[in-house]
Amino acid sequence: MTNPIDLAARATPAPVSRRIRGLSDRAIAWIFVAPTIFLLLAINIFPLIWTVRLSFTNYAANKPNAEVKWVGLRNYQRILTDDGIWATMQTTAHFLFWTLLLQVVIGFTLAWLINRKFRGNDLLTTLIVIPMMLSPAVVGNFWTFLYQPQIGLVNYVVELLTGTPASSFSMLGPGGLAPWSIIIVDTWMWTPFVMLICLAGLRSIPDYIYEAAEVDRASKWRQFWTITVPMVLPFLMLAVLFRGIENFKMFDMVALLTGGGPGNETLLTSIDLKREAFEKWRTGYSSAYAIILFVTVFGLASIYVKALNKVKER
Repeated sequence: MTNPIDLAARATPAPVSRRIRGLSDRAIAWIFVAPTIFLLLAINIFPLIWTVRLSFTNYAANKPNAEVKWVGLRNYQRILTDDGIWATMQTTAHFLFWTLLLQVVIGFTLAWLINRKFRGNDLLTTLIVIPMMLSPAVVGNFWTFLYQPQIGLVNYVVELLTGTPASSFSMLGPGGLAPWSIIIVDTWMWTPFVMLICLAGLRSIPDYIYEAAEVDRASKWRQFWTITVPMVLPFLMLAVLFRGIENFKMFDMVALLTGGGPGNETLLTSIDLKREAFEKWRTGYSSAYAIILFVTVFGLASIYVKALNKVKER
């Protein structure tokens, strides 16, 4: 049977064939990479440049025929001096801090327990990672049902443990419980992700290090703090980096659970940005808002990556 590659080679016109034979390996590599670079420019780079341009104007997407005026840095000045924006930043920071803390502590604990081989280990691991496999839309609707004051399971569990009537409070309503409600949901969903990264770190530690420590009569507690924690720390920091970036731009699950309410109790920056761009139609203003958020995330992530690299080099 004739090889398809040979058939393709015979079907190639002679002039084209000669040109291909004359190409260097570098040129051929660029031919293969070029479509990806073009897509990257079209999907990522061009919108970013266009957003930067719009951030210096008063453009409104719902008024395409209106005159677009150049306002310079006025949008950035208004954002940075807006008390409401800073309150939203504080709400986002509160959400970030507690979700990262809980996910790291619970995720590492689960990974440490699962790393100790026991019967049913694989089944337990599979059950734990199920929440991570679900889409945020499914999780949001599922927990909205659980948080219902009249029929929700959460309220009845609280009533069983504390005696507080289930219908007397709402996890997603006024009273300060709404921020903790979204923290609980995000922790439930993404702790398995942190657990898997920590588990990979634990299983990368060679057994002979622990054996040498036992020869030196190091206690289990000392082994944990001098061997386990330092060697898993880069993995933990990597998990914090991934989850920090994702939670900073958290939108879908919060939009489904609370929509930023009640009031502004769960108004994260992503929800606020969506309101400015697609409810108030302040496109130039929201573009500046998006650029400030991008620079904030990029700057913090860059500093954090440098710290991560220093930890890995120790």
